[in-house]
Amino acid sequence: MNLGGKNILVTGGGAGIGRGVVTSLSSHGANVYVISRSQANLDTLLRECSHNVVTKTLDITEYEAVRDYILSLPPLDGLVNNAATAVIRPFLEITTSDFDAQMDVNVKGNYFVAQAAAQNMVNNKKAGSIVHVSSQASQAALQDHSLYGMSKAALDNLAKNMALELGSHGIRVNCVNPTVVMTDMGRVGWSDPAKAGPMLSKIPLGRFAEIEEVVGPILFLLSDSSSMVNGTTLPIDGGFLAM
Repeated sequence: MNLGGKNILVTGGGAGIGRGVVTSLSSHGANVYVISRSQANLDTLLRECSHNVVTKTLDITEYEAVRDYILSLPPLDGLVNNAATAVIRPFLEITTSDFDAQMDVNVKGNYFVAQAAAQNMVNNKKAGSIVHVSSQASQAALQDHSLYGMSKAALDNLAKNMALELGSHGIRVNCVNPTVVMTDMGRVGWSDPAKAGPMLSKIPLGRFAEIEEVVGPILFLLSDSSSMVNGTTLPIDGGFLAM
């Protein structure tokens, strides 16, 4: 895809989906700016993939520091708003601290990362593409996911509002909404057949997603191949939401 030479910011790029996005973007010749709160993950990322990759250790809840960093970057062509946390607990057990921890990252943190990236693009008169990494949990009720699902639903709605307001600047905004993804953490969390079975039974393809199956659609949305795609939510769920 036509990503060579493009400047792309990826949050949560040290592991999982974000890491897959970074390595794939680098292989396509993009200049990738990676934010992660884990220096250890960034160190191993650079050993694996140092070509055109610049890393910064930041937590996206450090709102002002993150904004200052993003505005200092070269003109951005894209953002993958991937950093997230998951509070998975029964509705009746959620505490105010749980609520704050979930929303500070998945909603407030992602909101202001997106705002800063869009401001970078507008300041530099650059058309660009912003991709929020949402979830199937934003569009369907899942056991113990009330807080997480609500936070991802906020990203879906944010994408639509950003698409409306930023379209005049040539900036497109979309979401991808994966099912369970077989990251290292996903393999640990969903290796128990008793847990995985009920979820798999609701996926027509009968399996969970691999990292590269999420990376591909993200790169498509970043590229000019999707130049008329704006304000959408793209399920990557093997048909889960069709059931």
